Amino acid sequence: MSSRIAQKFDELRQRDERALVAYLTAGDPTPSRSVSLVLALERAGADIIELGVPFSDPIADGPVIQRAAERALKAGATVAGILEMARRIRQHSQIPLLLFTYLNPVLRYGFERLAAEAREAGIDGCLLTDLSVEEAGDYVQRMRAHDLDTVFLAAPTSTPRRLELVARYSTGFVYLVSRTGVTGEQDQVSGSVTSMVAALRNHTSKPIAVGFGVSRRQHVETLRAEAEGVVVGSAIVRLIEQYGASPDLEQRLETFVRELKQGTRAPELAAR
Repeated sequence: MSSRIAQKFDELRQRDERALVAYLTAGDPTPSRSVSLVLALERAGADIIELGVPFSDPIADGPVIQRAAERALKAGATVAGILEMARRIRQHSQIPLLLFTYLNPVLRYGFERLAAEAREAGIDGCLLTDLSVEEAGDYVQRMRAHDLDTVFLAAPTSTPRRLELVARYSTGFVYLVSRTGVTGEQDQVSGSVTSMVAALRNHTSKPIAVGFGVSRRQHVETLRAEAEGVVVGSAIVRLIEQYGASPDLEQRLETFVRELKQGTRAPELAAR
């Protein structure tokens, strides 16, 4: 049986639509509010949610997400608490959930424990940003045993060998990092995306989602021709930072993400 993530990409392919993968730092501004934020993202049209596990040393994250991690940790966010958050989301929604984290918190929690409890909580897959794909065999095996997808990162610096391993071990989709450096909003999409997608296509026919720097509808529209999905993180997290104390945060998120989602649709459908 295919996962919720794979099913979502299949549904979107039939509609000639791309996936909008929305990232938020779980627990920001508070653990109790994260569930309502996820549901707001879904109402706005987000197709897949990345639940970011806050970590004190997030090497791949830019300042916006680093600050979000600090706020979430101060608010008491934990791996166990985020799994409970997923259970609460599942009371209202079947949107695909991807746990986005670093190796250190997972090692402390335990691969096997995380896999079993994540599956039970309704998580569909995991992405460990700093796990070397060359050393991922045990992790992948444990995730597979619990029917969890494993998503890996392909980057501009990835060698053909690494691209082959990323393609082999990724299920659900492959996350293509559009540029070197850390996460953060950019003025325009990297001009090398086309060649990076082509290099990855040499190794896989799995869906590709492009992230890092995607923050505007025009970015999404540009990437529609390149890949099956786009990942938006910092722009969403910045909005949460800006309006985290406001009662209309969910409404503001919906408005912003609904506009992004329009860019994933064929022009004749987006205009409706």
